[in-house]
Amino acid sequence: MEKVNKFGAKQIATTAILLAICIISQFFKNLSIFITGPIINTCIVLAVLTVNLPCGIILSVITPITAYLIAASPVMTAVPLIIPFIMLGNIVLAIAVNFLMKKDMMAEGKPVITLKNIITAVISALAKGVFMGLTISLWLLPAFIPEESKLRGKLSVFQTTFSVYQFITACIGMVYVFIIMTALKKVLNRQ
Repeated sequence: MEKVNKFGAKQIATTAILLAICIISQFFKNLSIFITGPIINTCIVLAVLTVNLPCGIILSVITPITAYLIAASPVMTAVPLIIPFIMLGNIVLAIAVNFLMKKDMMAEGKPVITLKNIITAVISALAKGVFMGLTISLWLLPAFIPEESKLRGKLSVFQTTFSVYQFITACIGMVYVFIIMTALKKVLNRQ
């Protein structure tokens, strides 16, 4: 019999904890994208795997807003339209994880770290990186950063940040997910 994923206090609490972790990590955003990015991606993926897709989407939508409020980067301030595209990139990751990874990753009695799970994790991270690269890096930033802006000189840096680095931080986040899910499955199997 298939397990029905109900939405109750446990799911709300799990999502709230993951959101809190995301928000705390955003205070370190200005130190390095490689601190905050993987943590955000990890939390989105964990929300999808341990709760459900809507909770992953909720985190996908809220985290760019909180990032803007906590530590808005100059490019986010100059091109606020970037925020919905970051949301959509996160949603692409959540949907890819839901449809490519969740069934095998959460299967009872199966190990978390398998070749199939690794491949689908990389594909999911790549989907996010490609989406953000095409929409933000190749279209949005060149179209909306004014020619006279000082930010125009950093366009190539921003383009790398919103494409290649998105893929890398999503991959790092997937490594964290494999570690956390392996430990979580061991704990749950003991009970």
